[in-house]
Amino acid sequence: MMRTRKACVLALLAVAIPVGTFYGLPRVQPLRTLDEFHPQVGSQYSVSQIAFDRRELDPPIESSTVGLRPLITVGYRPLITNVQILDFDDDRQTDVLACDGGRQRLVLLRQSATKAWSEQILADDLGAPAHATVVDLDGDGDRDVLVSLLGDLFPNDGMIGQLIWLEQTPQGFIRHLLLDDVRRVADCRPGDFDGDGDLDLAVAVFGYARGQVLWLENLGEGRFLDHELLAAPGTIHVPVADYDGDGDLDIAAIVSQEDEELWGFENLGHGEFRPRRLWFTINDALGSAGLVEDDLDGDGDIDLILPAGDNLEVLSYPQPAHGCLWFENKGGWNFAEHRISDLGATYAAAVGDLDADGDRDVVLVSMFNNWSDGRNASVVWLENDGRQNFRTWQIDTEPTHRVTVAVGDLDGDGRLDVVTGGLHLAGPFDKLGAVTAWFNRGRSGIPGMQPESITENHK
Repeated sequence: MMRTRKACVLALLAVAIPVGTFYGLPRVQPLRTLDEFHPQVGSQYSVSQIAFDRRELDPPIESSTVGLRPLITVGYRPLITNVQILDFDDDRQTDVLACDGGRQRLVLLRQSATKAWSEQILADDLGAPAHATVVDLDGDGDRDVLVSLLGDLFPNDGMIGQLIWLEQTPQGFIRHLLLDDVRRVADCRPGDFDGDGDLDLAVAVFGYARGQVLWLENLGEGRFLDHELLAAPGTIHVPVADYDGDGDLDIAAIVSQEDEELWGFENLGHGEFRPRRLWFTINDALGSAGLVEDDLDGDGDIDLILPAGDNLEVLSYPQPAHGCLWFENKGGWNFAEHRISDLGATYAAAVGDLDADGDRDVVLVSMFNNWSDGRNASVVWLENDGRQNFRTWQIDTEPTHRVTVAVGDLDGDGRLDVVTGGLHLAGPFDKLGAVTAWFNRGRSGIPGMQPESITENHK
């Protein structure tokens, strides 16, 4: 009888504890509290001296609930997770590749000879696509696409992530599953890491409470063997470059879920790597949001740029720690930290010479800024004075909730334009935008940058 009673009690607890946690945890006060409200933290800047014309590139926002949770929104809200600028089809017209997490699609926004834009669906029924990587994976001379799938845009530690290879053929794209039975996959980058002449892959498994950094060894015929480099939750991006200048490809990673950490994985040859923690902080209000590789100071080695301001999990206001960090490569796997922006809720960065003065500028976008003040920036650019001193210029205040950005020459005028994507998970919903472009019209006094017209930003 006693054993039966204990078994009943244990059975009840097995049900009660998870249910009680599910309903009660949201009411528990957090162990930490964010800093007090700072309405002007990294929010407003001088209007850009380069003129930009704003335009939505994708079709008008439709009324739909495809791929969305009804508790989050009633109608369709744009959920663009990644944008890239490239000439995908070799027609000498620049295109935009976009991951649409709301409609579960990979789309190509194509530009005609008359500069009209149209949408082509490259793949659908994708489980929360987070990033697309264009690469000729099979070496047949055309462009394939690797798509990193989260499986769920919302926190989830299930084995729901995937890596998909879209093989381009004359008959269309053929879908191959390269990685399965892992947690949410956020990024994938190619490189021949073991020196055998084919392309291997670096993969960021974000997960939630558990995640990984992997490299996938190419075994041929579309088969890959995964090797774990790091077990840590919240890996966002894994940019590949020769960071130590020894002639082979290394891997960097930003890990964001527990202590914010920047990692480097030194390629020792023959598929062996040495992990190096390059930087970390216990400031959990920082919110690392991505990682970009670029030679920002033009000294011949590859630096790292870290946008910081991810407050998605707590839907909070901007924090003083938000902005952008530049990690200057000093050689020998030493990276010096420099703070170059204080934009609140910074979520993504892109690098390019926007003012055509010969140095590298930076474009940043903001997700959860203080949108109750309509003057706060959603897109800015950081002007490099050539000595890596940066001045922030405000490009626009809308659309809001920008989470991805790319720079490139969209209209063939020799100037770098800006494209962003919006992830409208929470309100306000009065300034929606999916894939939005700002066309660079130049400014007076800059050689080769004379404006065609100086106008107010417009749709």
